[in-house]
Amino acid sequence: MKQAEREDFGALEGSELVENIKEVVVPAVELQTRIQALGRAISVDYAGKDPIIVGVLKGVVFFIADLLRAITIPVEVDFIAVSNYSVETRQTGLVRLEKDLEIPIQGRHVLFVEDVIDTGLTLNYLLQNLKARQPASLEVCVLFDKSSNRLINIPLKYKGFDLPDRFVVGYGLDYREKYRNLPFVGLLKADALKKSPH
Repeated sequence: MKQAEREDFGALEGSELVENIKEVVVPAVELQTRIQALGRAISVDYAGKDPIIVGVLKGVVFFIADLLRAITIPVEVDFIAVSNYSVETRQTGLVRLEKDLEIPIQGRHVLFVEDVIDTGLTLNYLLQNLKARQPASLEVCVLFDKSSNRLINIPLKYKGFDLPDRFVVGYGLDYREKYRNLPFVGLLKADALKKSPH
């Protein structure tokens, strides 16, 4: 592993959390720099509009927390949760809402914040659901875009990074619910992908 990547481990160096990381794909410093830029752009674009920021639990928690701290205007925040992603969900876009919004969005400016967009099917379903509630506007902000897997076009107003079609973890992205808490995005070693979930 390169010295720069080892430095990205920081206090995590030698810990169980990073022992299965093969390569750092997006360093923590790059993540935070880009999120600050997104926050500035959102602050300018939504000034005076009283926006609602909506995220999908759980993966978006890390991104949305940092993004909110980078936004310099008043905003409201709400979350939805969907049934666990599965191969079928990714291929069909059919999801079940586990938690709905608590704040009414009719007539409001809504910014839907997502950690990663892959096929676009699930996000398309969620956006159609929100559009039916008649917001004044509905835009998308995504941190990681895997556009090579896209099956449906999703207009993105704000985008952090393009990700290659590789299985990555960290900064909200998980493998079997683990590794979300890495401060960077990294590629797992092949043998970690083969390990039992227990």
